[in-house]
Amino acid sequence: MSSAQRWTVTAALGASVIAVCYGFGRYAYGLFVPQFAVDFALNATGLGLLGGVSTLGYTLGLLAAPRLAGRSARTTAIMAGACAAIGLMTMSVSELLPVFACGLLIAGASAGLVSPAVAELITYSVSPGVRAQAQTWANTGTSFGLTASAFTPVLVFGWRETWLGFGLIASAITIMALIALPKLAGRNANTPVAGPLLRPGLMPLLVNSVLLGLTSAPYWNFSVERVVQAGLSDHFSAWFWLTIGIAGPLGGVAGGLCHRYGLTRANLVIWSVWAIGLVLLALPSTGPVISLISASIFGATFMALTGICILWAALLFTESPARGVTLSFFGLGVGQTLGSPIAGALADHIGLPAVFFIAAVMSLTAWYQLHSRMKVNGLPADR
Repeated sequence: MSSAQRWTVTAALGASVIAVCYGFGRYAYGLFVPQFAVDFALNATGLGLLGGVSTLGYTLGLLAAPRLAGRSARTTAIMAGACAAIGLMTMSVSELLPVFACGLLIAGASAGLVSPAVAELITYSVSPGVRAQAQTWANTGTSFGLTASAFTPVLVFGWRETWLGFGLIASAITIMALIALPKLAGRNANTPVAGPLLRPGLMPLLVNSVLLGLTSAPYWNFSVERVVQAGLSDHFSAWFWLTIGIAGPLGGVAGGLCHRYGLTRANLVIWSVWAIGLVLLALPSTGPVISLISASIFGATFMALTGICILWAALLFTESPARGVTLSFFGLGVGQTLGSPIAGALADHIGLPAVFFIAAVMSLTAWYQLHSRMKVNGLPADR
């Protein structure tokens, strides 16, 4: 197998595991909330607490990921897929709410484990010349998961059958990863993670990650409501969500852009396009065409920006990419945790169009990275 074939296989398998961990294990919960509410007799508060269980699992996975991936990134990626499969199938057969919550916790943990593990695996198994492309293409796996789940709520099957299907798909992909993911030579399971946690360049990465969380939260939580408010049908909202997923793989070009133009330049250009996608939902009249353009931009640029976060973290933490990715994704989680209630509160007072306008303006503050002390170095074009 040629070098090009090896890195594409590794990136594709990494993307597949990420797809089931994020697209199914973490994000699909929100698509089925109305059905969960009926089956488990939950009000909004109960649904919110149940959603918090997924976030708790994600956090626990992130906490465990650096040490586990430091011992074996390959095993940790496989473990993430197994957690997704076990969690999803547990949820599908649960008759009691505590059992369902345990499955949700395990499925959420898979998402916390998978990105640091895949990032570390690619760093140590892919040659430097194509490493950036491999990292960002693997990260687009979330989009494939979103695409696969978009229309499942309107299928004739119940949520239990759908969730069982998710679990079986996760099982199949985990077996494929077990067979085909590369084994890393020369990695010592007892080698401690080296290097200081705080280092030059970490603060810009964390600010970038938190900003991405803050400005993406309104879209993940209220974009469907916004298009429905604009007079579009509930059926159209499924196409809207599908478009986000389909456009996501376009974000895989971010690695090539970073390698050619430098991380800072590529990051700032993508942030500017991201802002355009947000502001389209702030327009007074948001029809089908504008909504789908916005969804396309959001899907592609979200994958691109999270891919850049992974690449950036791997450059800062060359001795332990999983450690850097964990810190970056914690920043993303903090931003989303703060952004969701803030966006909701603002929407009650000034309306959703204004919320998306504010998010777009906030996105443009990413240009702080032009300051010499906040600029990231590491790729040739950044020097």
